[in-house]
Amino acid sequence: MQPRNHSEKISLMTTAPVERLVCQLALPSILNLLITAFYNMADTYFVSSLGTSAVASVGIAFPLMAVIHSIGLLFGQGSGNYIAWMLGEHNVDKALRMAATGFFTAVLLTAAVSGVCLLNTAALSVILGATPTIAPYAREYTGIILIGAPMMAGSVALNAQLRFQGSPTYAVLGMISGAVLNLFLDPLFIFVFNMGIQGAAIATILGQIISCAILLYGCSRKGNIGIRLKYFSPGMFNYREIFKGGIPPFLRQMTGFLSTLVVNRFAGDFGDAAIAAVSIVNRIFMFASSAMIGFGQGFQPVCGINYGAKQYARVKRAFWFCVKTSTAGLLIIAALLIIFAPRIIPLFRRDDPEVIRIGILTLRFHSLSLPLTAWIVISGFFTQNTGNPFPSSLINTARQGLFLIPAVMIFTGLFGFFGIPLSLPFSDAAAFFFTIPLAAKVLKKMNSQDNK
Repeated sequence: MQPRNHSEKISLMTTAPVERLVCQLALPSILNLLITAFYNMADTYFVSSLGTSAVASVGIAFPLMAVIHSIGLLFGQGSGNYIAWMLGEHNVDKALRMAATGFFTAVLLTAAVSGVCLLNTAALSVILGATPTIAPYAREYTGIILIGAPMMAGSVALNAQLRFQGSPTYAVLGMISGAVLNLFLDPLFIFVFNMGIQGAAIATILGQIISCAILLYGCSRKGNIGIRLKYFSPGMFNYREIFKGGIPPFLRQMTGFLSTLVVNRFAGDFGDAAIAAVSIVNRIFMFASSAMIGFGQGFQPVCGINYGAKQYARVKRAFWFCVKTSTAGLLIIAALLIIFAPRIIPLFRRDDPEVIRIGILTLRFHSLSLPLTAWIVISGFFTQNTGNPFPSSLINTARQGLFLIPAVMIFTGLFGFFGIPLSLPFSDAAAFFFTIPLAAKVLKKMNSQDNK
């Protein structure tokens, strides 16, 4: 039953069985992530008809989109985390002010960053790792993406705020609507209107605009915290709370940006086919990890609201449920990816044997450590949503920052291109063992709080 107001929602989140709550909240998030990831793979599929360099340009733009996404996450998850705590304490006024502050700051800051980047898209494409043959496509694609970047960041922020309130259905409707529209516009603009790579970028931006509009509408519906300009309250206290909850996911995205940038630049030494193959594998893994991340997103409102209500036993029970379920699911997915890699990769570049060869190798190596990421990601959500920003920041930067970037640099020097696929399972395994004592310390602290 859909809660009619804030009080009903808080009562439901603090009394219903956590396993049922996590599953109910996770299912829309998983559906959203699966459809979005499917769209990303379909987008890569349509662009692949324009050639290997065009496909590689989408991979080159991926770090830029990660930066845009990270700004939305910083202010969306940071404000959303605080909103969940305030709902747990029945303080709706503070939640309203934080929601407006998080959304409008994300949009304004992204607009400023995009304006600076638009001044020189040629230099930007080189910084992102484009080779001379990829650069023309990258300039066209990134230039259009930057124009719509504020709406993209706004959509990410609103999506996070709705999920933290325990309203994933509205979050899903907004994101899916944009993704489906994008899916239909891609072939229309690329093939019918003959707009090439520019058509793919325009389709992406139009989808983000529609998503943002629908998400804003969802914020005004039953039991949700609406976005109103009059509540926009930029100030030291609000931004301190936003950074406390938003810095860990922001750092995760930024290290993702840096690691992708490093991988692209090192892969570029081995040709456009290497960049294209790595880009394809990244899109496949977005799809493969959707269920695990969706469970984490279903866990976040349960964790945040119950932590605010001091229901610590419920928080721990939900945490272990998510870790066990996600690990089991990723074991199955990893096995399927390893077995069917020779059939999956050719779907994207059937006419390029080098892309297929490199893609199969990279996909199989990355799949070896996929189940380990369940513990890492869920632990990151857990420490973030229980007010432990330092260990959460370490966990969120470990895989792609502390371990992957140095591993790529060292392993490619030792083993050539083979060092890139080899560095992926190495960094996952290293991050897994690195995360164990960090999460255990927070669990021990919560045990002592629960016994008081």
